[in-house]
Amino acid sequence: MYSGNGTVAAGWPAQNQWIDFDTMFTANIPIMKQSCGNNGWGANDSDDEIAAIKAAIKKVSASSGVDARFILAIVMQESNGCVRVVTTSWSVQNPGLMQDHAGTGTCNSGGVIQDPCPSSEIEQMIVDGTTGTTSGDGLVQCLSQAAASDVSQYYRAARIYNGGYSGFKADDLGTGCCTLCYASDVANRLTGWSSGVSGCHLGTA
Repeated sequence: MYSGNGTVAAGWPAQNQWIDFDTMFTANIPIMKQSCGNNGWGANDSDDEIAAIKAAIKKVSASSGVDARFILAIVMQESNGCVRVVTTSWSVQNPGLMQDHAGTGTCNSGGVIQDPCPSSEIEQMIVDGTTGTTSGDGLVQCLSQAAASDVSQYYRAARIYNGGYSGFKADDLGTGCCTLCYASDVANRLTGWSSGVSGCHLGTA
């Protein structure tokens, strides 16, 4: 479990400690292949759908400048890579692989499930979560709000993506709204964790 402000000095992983994208993606394929069924969200991801997730992440990473590993970590944190994940709704609709801010990409809209999930929808989910939507921020905006140039920008952006900027406290990424372990979990995903119980036990707020 990591705590504090997301810097290497505070004990968080340096970017050169992150695993490479292909290794990280391969490690998460077994989770993607069972996450839909395990959660009652429809048929599990097919090989073609998983390939489409990988292609979409690489494409959107190249166009947005956001590290593909960071995008993948958010995908796994939000939906475990299930292309038919339900849309959650608290103060706003959060659809798709990245449970983004009122985006248009989804293969499970109001209980209407698409199987197979078209690659165009999968790509739109990654676009919405990474570059933002007309009504809310994506990773690009969260990285900007993190206001850091070192690796802490990613961990801070993860906290903002989950809990919003209004309650964000840069000096303690385990505080604020929603999933308090979010930034710590993302850091662990980037360094190789893909399954099993999280080592963080802060709960929710």
